[in-house]
Amino acid sequence: MRDYVITVNSTVDLPKEWLEERKVPVIPLKYTIDNETYTDMEGLSSKEFFEKLRDGKMATTSQINPEEARAQLEPFLKEGKDVLHLGFSSGLSGTYNSAVLAKKLYEEEHGQDGKNIAVFSSDSASSGELNIALYIQSLCQASLPFEEIEEKTRSFIKNMRTYFVLESLDTLRKNGRLTGLQAFFATALNIKPVMGADSGVIIKLDQARGINKALTRMADIAIREAGETKDKVLIIAHCNNPERAEVVKNEMCRQASFKDVIITETA
Repeated sequence: MRDYVITVNSTVDLPKEWLEERKVPVIPLKYTIDNETYTDMEGLSSKEFFEKLRDGKMATTSQINPEEARAQLEPFLKEGKDVLHLGFSSGLSGTYNSAVLAKKLYEEEHGQDGKNIAVFSSDSASSGELNIALYIQSLCQASLPFEEIEEKTRSFIKNMRTYFVLESLDTLRKNGRLTGLQAFFATALNIKPVMGADSGVIIKLDQARGINKALTRMADIAIREAGETKDKVLIIAHCNNPERAEVVKNEMCRQASFKDVIITETA
């Protein structure tokens, strides 16, 4: 059995105890807020971060460059390990492209050298990325050939679905992803959009008045599109609201049975 390592970006919402117990290598992304730059792994707490947002501060992100990505991946290759890197959705960030270029740079300098490197665009974020990371791990533990792991993972990503509901549209408005007029009417009418992803790009699926109705609608859409669920894993990520995550879990488990249900917190 070949030795392998699964590396991820900090956009994967792995539970903290998993990061410590399983020693998952994380390539952190950077963000700037209030003229200070932090990394996801050593930055503000969620509470501090959202307090700054509520105070009107604007957060911007910056991707890692190819040389930074290479510096993170190369030590594992030198140890003779196969590297499977799961990157943030290429539809949302250039971080995936940096990892692809890092792979190319390494191979141009060292050749194939018996080293296997695969770079995946998650076409998702948060809980979606966690789901993919767990799937890759299960394939590696099954001692499948590297080429088969890569093929199955790309198929899994293509067929996975991600859904989410936002309490507030203010951050989308500030980042230019939503016009002020749209945000005004949605807020005034208490409209909560149900969002999803299409090839890694955020799309609106539906909407409902009030957060509880929107969450129920999200669950309905997810169950309808999932098909048979008994062999699938449901992963729910929440932002400072474990109670609401339990509501979603109960609603979805009322409608369907899953192989496993995992609740995690967004970074």
